[in-house]
Amino acid sequence: MKKVIHIGLPELSEEDLIEIGDIAQRVIIDHIFEYLNKSDVKDLEVTARINREDTLDLELEVYLEIPIFVKVDVERVIEEALDKAYEAVERRLRELAGKSGMVE
Repeated sequence: MKKVIHIGLPELSEEDLIEIGDIAQRVIIDHIFEYLNKSDVKDLEVTARINREDTLDLELEVYLEIPIFVKVDVERVIEEALDKAYEAVERRLRELAGKSGMVE
């Protein structure tokens, strides 16, 4: 499952962009492990891609594989994790915009 959000912001440094990707990945992984034990996860991949053109595009992709006997709605857990990640990234971007004097 993947989701893309378009964000218009002031210039961000390479370190800021890396931090944004790290925040998103950390929030997703933490949320997934609120619902699942590490031993229940066969495979987990979280990819963050950031494209900077006219807007800042953050694309998050999550692949989660669990054994069939684990009764969890994987799609719901991933969707919730993505929503939380975008909220965390938005908060951080607002902080960065505030520091640069670009708060609306």
